[in-house]
Formats: sequence, C-alpha cells, structure tokens
Amino acid sequence: MTLLALGINHKTATIEVREQVAFTPAELAGALAELKSLPGVNEAAVLSTCNRTELYCVTDAQGERSVLDWLGRFHGLPPETLMQSAYHYLDGEAARHLMRVAAGLDSMVLGEPQILGQLKEAYQLARDNAGLGGELERLFQHTFSVTKQVRSETGIGENPVSVAYAAVSLASHIFDDFGRARALLIGAGETIELVARHLREAGIRGLTVANRTRERAETLANDVDAEPISLGEIPQVLPHADIVISSTASPLPILGKGMVESALKKRRHRPMFMVDIAVPRDIESQVGELDDVFLYSVDDLQEVIEENRKQRAVAAAQAESLIEHGIQQWLHERRVRGAGDLIRRYREQGEALRADAERQALAQLARGEDPEKVLQRLSHQLTNKLLHGPTLRLREASGEARHDILQAADTLLIDPAASTQDPA
Repeated sequence: MTLLALGINHKTATIEVREQVAFTPAELAGALAELKSLPGVNEAAVLSTCNRTELYCVTDAQGERSVLDWLGRFHGLPPETLMQSAYHYLDGEAARHLMRVAAGLDSMVLGEPQILGQLKEAYQLARDNAGLGGELERLFQHTFSVTKQVRSETGIGENPVSVAYAAVSLASHIFDDFGRARALLIGAGETIELVARHLREAGIRGLTVANRTRERAETLANDVDAEPISLGEIPQVLPHADIVISSTASPLPILGKGMVESALKKRRHRPMFMVDIAVPRDIESQVGELDDVFLYSVDDLQEVIEENRKQRAVAAAQAESLIEHGIQQWLHERRVRGAGDLIRRYREQGEALRADAERQALAQLARGEDPEKVLQRLSHQLTNKLLHGPTLRLREASGEARHDILQAADTLLIDPAASTQDPA
C-alpha cells in the first residue's frame, strides 16, 4: 500500500480554482465516504481551508490518478483543470508534506498556527467517519507530536502572525487613526476572532460582529467587546463601517455589489476598506470595481506576508531540521512494522514445529519410555526440524552464487556473542 498526499494550495492555484475545489463543512462527511469507497483506497482524510484542499489516502500503487479524477468529479471540474494546479506526494514525501503543513511551513504566512487546528479537525472528522486505519492514524499522531516539538523548540510560533494579522496590518496602512475607525467583521470563527483581537490591539474602538447564528456572534462579541448582529442586519450597519473583514464558510457571497453601492451613497462616498479572507469568496469580485472601495482577497496579502516570512526564516530552518528527524523516525517505525507479518509467520512456523515435537515427547513418556532419552530425542529432533529448511535454502543460494542471501543469513542467523561463549 502507498501513502498519498494530493491537493492544491495557494502556491499552485488561483483563488478562483481554490474556491471551486473547496469543501463546505456540510459536504465533508459525504465527500470522505465517497473518497474511501473508491477502489484501492483503504484510508482517507480531507483537509479543506481557504488556502488549500488536500486529500491524504492509503491507496494501491499509482492510485493518485483515480483520486484526482474523483476530486474533479465531486466538484464538477474536468481533470485537466486540476492537473495544472494539483500536486501529489508518495510515502516519505507525503509524510514530509503533512508535517510541514502542520507546522505552518507550507502556509501563506510562515508558521501560522491556525492550520494545526484545522488539521486536527480533519483528523477527527476522518476518525469519526471510519476514514482512518492504522497507517494514517499513526502518521497523524506522529505529525502532531513533531509539530508540538517544533512549536516548543523554535521561535516559529512566537509573536503570532497570520492572514488575520496581515489583513489588520494592511488596514493600518490605509487608516492613520484606528481609534476613529469602525470595523464590521463577518463570521465568528477562529480567523475572525484573531482579526478582532488584532484590531483591538491596534486601537480600534467601534467593532461589530455579524454571523449567521446570532448566538455565536454574541459569544465572540462578549470576548472582544463588540456589538453582535445577524447577517440580515448587515445592510443597516454597513454604511457605518470603514473596515469590513469577512471569513465565513458560506457557499454564496454575503456582500453583493448592490448592497455596497447603497452603503457608499449613505456614506457620501467615504472610502471603505474590505478584506475577503473566505474561500469561496464572501464578497462579490465586482465590488472591487466600485469607486471608494479598496477590496483585497487572501492572495492580495502576499506583500505583507512576505515581510513576515523574512522574520521567521531562522526558526523555519530549525523547524525543517526537526521535521526531517521526525520523518526518519516515522520511516524507521514503518519499516519495522513492515517486517511484522514476516515475523509473525516465522514464529507461527516455529511454534508449530515445537508443538509437534512436544506431542511426540509426551506420547513417548505416556508409553513409559526413559525420560532422559525422551528429552535427548526431543532436543535433537526439534533442532533438526528448525534448521532443516534454512539449511536447504542456504545450500541452494550458495549453488546459485546468491551472495546477498548468504550475507543476509549470516547477519540474521549467526549470533556473534553466542559463538564466542565457552561451553558450560
């Protein structure tokens, strides 16, 4: 079986492609079931974020094409479209990719911590829906252990920098005085919570949180001292918002061009700064065509993010070293497990020979034969039975000049310590 990691991310695909391939929360369980039902796919997990969609599978050899074809079918995309953007890794390289993703080394913002939480959610979903077997279970657990070590032993997690931070940093360049600006945050997930905290730290006072579920908006609003509203109340609040930052899991846009045009008229065309972090996008792209609107997507945050990358380069190098060590550990354990079936069969064979010799000896004792002679005969026969097969195959290997087998046999069969001991 082969470990496969296949997907697209912000490095290989535009936001237009990424939003077409993203799974909504409601789709994930069904998608996981479909993926695992593919011929040759024994285990599967799905990771879907604003910057990446990745499938982790245990498959038959060369199963990557069938998985890619399924991804295209699920989202109604021709395979050719995905082939231009998709990447895949096998076995050790797949493990390396997963560990780098978990540690934030493959993120748009180097070292960002949110991806680890998203990966744990993907792991839990796969576990709850019978997507995991022994291989992926062990890999995810090992990955979480290595990532914990990376976070604790390097500076990559210090002074958290994320897409949320990049959005606030960009807004700070447009508004000189945050204390006089008002912000509308759409969504109530982890990213928006980070945005709210960064805005508070930057000095903003007027903060409103809109969410489909008002109760969730109220929970976040209480934590960050904001006003909670429902999505239906956005048209009334939007004219007062200088900054709009949105990150939801909505499959359809929340802010359309008409709603924003109406808000601008009420604002008397005072400018609005908007950042759409969501994939699929929460704000219609046509909104960016309006005068007095500065609309940015996650892809537009790259300049801010690159500066953060420079600050974390040293920590990233240390993290790469720890991950490399973690990969070697995982590969070693995997190779050891690979010998498990051979060891089991070898021990079963030896146990069968021992049991047969024991039955014969017990029968001889039951007939009243001399116990000392029975014991001598038992040890002699058992030794011959255990050595007979290997001896024949060693002779055949020698006759065929199979020096590789002879060298391996010397390592496996001869105990140097035993051969140098004096007889008792």
